[in-house]
Amino acid sequence: MAASAASTVAAAATMAALTLHRFSKSNSSFRTLPRLTCSLSSSSSPPLKFNISFAPPKPKPKPNPGPETDPEDDDTGPDQFLVPWIVRGEDGNLKLQTQPPARLLNAIATAETGSKKKTKKSEKEVKATTTSPPQRSKAARRFYNENFRDPGTRLSKVLAASGVASRRSCEELIFEGKVTVNGSVCSTPQTRVDPAKDVIYVNGSRLPKRLPHKVYLALNKPKGYICSSGENESKSVVSLCDDFLKTWGKNHPGVPTPRLFTVGRLDVATTGLIIVTNDGDFAQKLSHPSSNLTKEYIATVEGSVYKRHLIAISEGTTIDDVHCVPDSVELLPRLPDVQRSRLRIVVHDGRKHEVRELVKCAGLEIYSLKRVRIGGFKLPSDLGIGKYVELNPENLKALGWKS
Repeated sequence: MAASAASTVAAAATMAALTLHRFSKSNSSFRTLPRLTCSLSSSSSPPLKFNISFAPPKPKPKPNPGPETDPEDDDTGPDQFLVPWIVRGEDGNLKLQTQPPARLLNAIATAETGSKKKTKKSEKEVKATTTSPPQRSKAARRFYNENFRDPGTRLSKVLAASGVASRRSCEELIFEGKVTVNGSVCSTPQTRVDPAKDVIYVNGSRLPKRLPHKVYLALNKPKGYICSSGENESKSVVSLCDDFLKTWGKNHPGVPTPRLFTVGRLDVATTGLIIVTNDGDFAQKLSHPSSNLTKEYIATVEGSVYKRHLIAISEGTTIDDVHCVPDSVELLPRLPDVQRSRLRIVVHDGRKHEVRELVKCAGLEIYSLKRVRIGGFKLPSDLGIGKYVELNPENLKALGWKS
């Protein structure tokens, strides 16, 4: 009986030791128990003694507490990790909390539970709304056209762009009552019209609905040609582009032939670069002094050129009560096959016969004059006299025009 009692006490002591060991392992702050001694006394046998001791727990490193925290006030165990969340409360102030914001939890839950079918459907809906225009009723379209549509273009400008005549000649036709709009005679050049929707007749002929494309040509003007675009002029600069106009109908079927004219003018004896177009806004922009486009000329003069001549040209001269001063004057080196002196003169005013007057006031006589540059566009060196080339967007940009 004593042996069975001893075994029972030993088993109980072992279970107690294991329990205390597990508890001390899970909680590092539990202090180490002292050595325990169990004894069993009996009248018939000597007492049995059991020595029970517990090993100290393995210390775990603890993070250094901050300057404003107290280790004794930390209620969290070593296995817990606190993630602070800084959120803005209803009162507008920032506060610190241990739980993530509710809207973040809702977003995570929605992202986890969202179905792919709904996502595909939304993509199709977005694609359908972006590609197909909204459908409007006839009454809504009619109301928009009557109240908010583009007011159109001036009648005189539409006629000139269609190749009827120059702007001034088109205004004379309108004043003479030879133009009708939607069956009524129109005598006001400023009337706003749309050739695609309005029915316009000039001298009994229907104006095409489609306007010609914008044309921009750089031409190497020969000597003896004038820049006037009159029909009676036999040696007009525009006549050098007749082959371009003859092939227009073949290259652009159904589009009326454009009416070409020159941007600015060169006198009959001056050669070189000149722009030919049918775009009135483009011509006005390049010709207006506000564009500040420089023009470079090469002047071949008679006799020798000295420093005093260059100083006299650089001081400028008065033309039409306006004192014109060139941007730069330079004496170019002589060419082997040319015995005359050459001057490079750059101006920006664009007055009539400005370069010729500057050279004349300096006491020199011009033998020949050639324009080689307008703005940032130079006359191509391989462009023959009387030939032309179409300008691309880069050339138009060099001229200061955005098409």
